[in-house]
Amino acid sequence: MEKFVLKPDNILPGIILDPVAGKFKFYGKSCPINAHEFYIPVLEWIDNYIKNPKETTVLEFYLSYFNTVSAKNIHKIMIKIEELAKSGNRVIIRWMYNKDDEILREAGKDFEQIVEVKFEFIAITNNDETDDEESFLM
Repeated sequence: MEKFVLKPDNILPGIILDPVAGKFKFYGKSCPINAHEFYIPVLEWIDNYIKNPKETTVLEFYLSYFNTVSAKNIHKIMIKIEELAKSGNRVIIRWMYNKDDEILREAGKDFEQIVEVKFEFIAITNNDETDDEESFLM
């Protein structure tokens, strides 16, 4: 299975799905014009990953903004990861947010209430931002 990588832009999130590391990251802004279509290949990739997952899967979100339709797709991703956890795999969701952004922290808390997966909340200062693939994989 190949790594899935999308570079971010002004309205699209950066996405790194690494099957070898069992680590997935979503970062930047997520407000694509058609979020449903944008997330279809991501959801399909995750479906394939679930067939042969790593023992531990880490899902990281560091989104500075996401619209309602993106939130629905983030929820779909989390539901798929929840299924993986229920099948006996170790799963961690890391919800990272700017330490001054209470709205995004609360959005993470809302997702935590919906899925039965261990969440870690990490407050980040602007100097801690790492959006490139190399720093993500370290």
